[in-house]
Amino acid sequence: MAELEIYMPEKAQLVLSQKKRYSVLYGGRGSGKSFAIAHYLIIEALNAKHRVLCAREFQSTIRDSVHRLLCDRIYALGLDQCFDMQKDYIICKTTGSQFLFKGIRNNIAEIKSLQGVTRCWVEEAEKASKDSLGILIPTIREECSQLFFSFNPESRDSPCYQMFVLEPHPDCAALELNFYDNACFPDVLRKEMEWCKKVDPDAYEHIWLGKLKGYSDALIFKNKYFVEDFEYPHPETQFYYGADFGFSVDAMWMGRMFIQGKSLYICDEVYGVGIEIDELPAYWDKVPGSRKWTIRADSARPDTISYLNNHGFSVVGAEKGPGSVEDGISFLRAFERIVIHSRCPGAASNYANYRWKQDRITQEILPVPVDKNNHAPDGTRYALEPIIKQNEGGVFTLDYDVKPE
Repeated sequence: MAELEIYMPEKAQLVLSQKKRYSVLYGGRGSGKSFAIAHYLIIEALNAKHRVLCAREFQSTIRDSVHRLLCDRIYALGLDQCFDMQKDYIICKTTGSQFLFKGIRNNIAEIKSLQGVTRCWVEEAEKASKDSLGILIPTIREECSQLFFSFNPESRDSPCYQMFVLEPHPDCAALELNFYDNACFPDVLRKEMEWCKKVDPDAYEHIWLGKLKGYSDALIFKNKYFVEDFEYPHPETQFYYGADFGFSVDAMWMGRMFIQGKSLYICDEVYGVGIEIDELPAYWDKVPGSRKWTIRADSARPDTISYLNNHGFSVVGAEKGPGSVEDGISFLRAFERIVIHSRCPGAASNYANYRWKQDRITQEILPVPVDKNNHAPDGTRYALEPIIKQNEGGVFTLDYDVKPE
């Protein structure tokens, strides 16, 4: 085979070349962590027969996996004639190497029964639970097998951060990679990074420098939201729909949810940036039942509401007034759990990062929410506005809500 010229950050080369049981790359966005591991595993698959498991905590569809990334890198390297790339697996034609894609949490039985895995890559490993790692790691037991972990750190309490950064496993090579370690850091991301550094230094350190969240105590929904897969509890479930309209670089979010007992479940969403008004109907149609149920949305955009109503939706503007944001947040926090389905990454990200302002000098937490990462929470508040008014801050509790006759 002809020699391939593959760029890889020097730190990534240092980690991967050691061929430890655990190879770990962690740090901020745009560092090339995932590209480096993808390139390494593609070459491994070409050089010898391997069974490669590409895993993550949650994977509802193949789109949630690194399948697309691996295919893109195979094409970019000019190796597409060497691989059979199907929609849910990849096979190397010359060696018989196979890439499999699994979510750990929702495929526990399959993970336990996997045989012959010689390489395993856990992407977004920050989200991997202790129980999931306890199931996965003993499964990778072939002689000279290796596990690769890539993640952006969030909490010092995460199992991967504990195992590979704070108290490194003895057979582990781990290094932090950030954008300045990546000679191929693209200009489009550089502009995003520089803007983030200017307007939100705390977020810049976390997102781009891979630092742990320094504002965890200021997180509005800390220990309140959970990302899980779940089923609807009743065939006549009462759904609530809410939307926050995006503008320019602000994201648009529309989602549906239901209440069961003292928990709120966010089950479907559409989320995007730079979506034009005439594109909204096609986006909103992706949420089941969006043309059958009332959707409560930001009343500050009456023109958008009118447009959507003229295109078959039933949209009403949520009432907004002094203290409505804080009252809505208090209502949401009164739920025992806010459970977000794994197919709703926009909501999961917003609920993870929505926070109170902090005094820049004293770091005192102020009772004012930061106007960022609030699209899904705002849409949720709008959706539940009738219940918020009815219950005056209490939680509406039923075993399940049924659609009224």
